[in-house]
Amino acid sequence: MAFVIVLAAALAGTVAVVGFYSLGLKMLVRAGRVPVVSPAEFTDAITVLTPAEIKSAAKKAAKAARKNPLSPLQKKIAQFAAYACFTLCGAAVLFGIYLIVPALHG
Repeated sequence: MAFVIVLAAALAGTVAVVGFYSLGLKMLVRAGRVPVVSPAEFTDAITVLTPAEIKSAAKKAAKAARKNPLSPLQKKIAQFAAYACFTLCGAAVLFGIYLIVPALHG
């Protein structure tokens, strides 16, 4: 029975973290703040983006931000919702750590 409880907790935690993170990204894009992250270059990387590809991605993100049909108030609400989702995602991770750490001492 303990295995089923751990399985259910892990599954619920995974769904919560992934769900809140993806919803946060969606709200961030809705707010007109498309995250563009340039990749780190590793010596053993399979694929490395060229500077032209990075520039193209940034250009597409800027174009998407300009085409946003939301009003300024709606953008602020979407941005607040994104930050709230990221906070809930972090809280779910911290709650999982809280559940694990006392088990190690007891």
